[in-house]
This record gives sequence, C-alpha cells and structure tokens, in this order.
Amino acid sequence: MATHCHNGPGLPVASLHEIHDCLTLALDASERPKGYTTAEREARSYMRTALRRVGKLMEGVA
Repeated sequence: MATHCHNGPGLPVASLHEIHDCLTLALDASERPKGYTTAEREARSYMRTALRRVGKLMEGVA
C-alpha cells in the first residue's frame, strides 16, 4: 500500500496511520487497573470512537 495515496479529498493514508497510532498510544498511556473517573471514561470513549472511525477510513483507502 502506498502511503502517499489520498482518501479522496481527505487526509493522506500516512496521516491516518499517524492519527491511529497517536490515539492508540493515548489509550495505552491513560490505562489504569483501578478504574476511571466519569470524565476519564468519557474521554476514553471518545478516543475509542475516533480510533474506530480512523480505522474505517484506512480500510476505505486500502
């Protein structure tokens, strides 16, 4: 897969991979074994949603 291809008028595939990696790292870095506050759960939910959407965008490019 070429990383310079574009997803229509959207972002280049390389940018989508970078966003995916950053979201994954943010989720990993914020993981705690003892639970989360309500705000932390909400923020992690938004990150997981964004991660799924970026993944779907990357699937459409491949």
